[in-house]
Amino acid sequence: MDMTDTFALPDHAYVPGRTPRHAEGFLDHVKRAAPTPTLDLNARDNRAWTYSLRLMENGFYWEAHEVLEEVWRNATPNSRERYLVQGLIHVANAALKVQMRRPEAAGRLAEMALDCIREAFRTRETDVLMLLARDRLIACARNCDKSGFSFAEVTEM
Repeated sequence: MDMTDTFALPDHAYVPGRTPRHAEGFLDHVKRAAPTPTLDLNARDNRAWTYSLRLMENGFYWEAHEVLEEVWRNATPNSRERYLVQGLIHVANAALKVQMRRPEAAGRLAEMALDCIREAFRTRETDVLMLLARDRLIACARNCDKSGFSFAEVTEM
């Protein structure tokens, strides 16, 4: 997927207990780029959203979660977009828990991700939401708690 968010990737991924934490406010400039409201219609132009996808593709799960929280806050409650973003937050957390060697937590988060993603596509209005394909996201949620997980397979549309 061609992402033109213009934000540079961090110099390292933060993994609690293993790598240094980023400075407070490290991603604030990206969070400010999240439009209100978060909508499927503006997903391609939502720089915070596209950057969070790029972070996920490159294994920056903690950083993606930080940005996705702002995108989630800007989504309408109980909307398809909000469920989808919540699902990706759970995917990022599950993948991070794998890196932290906490498989039970990763498994619980993977189940939560799957539930949210299914809810986002419950009405089956479309197979794609916010640039992401339903079937690939479901497969992603089923595998995000496994070693060797890669989000890149989800976004290659």
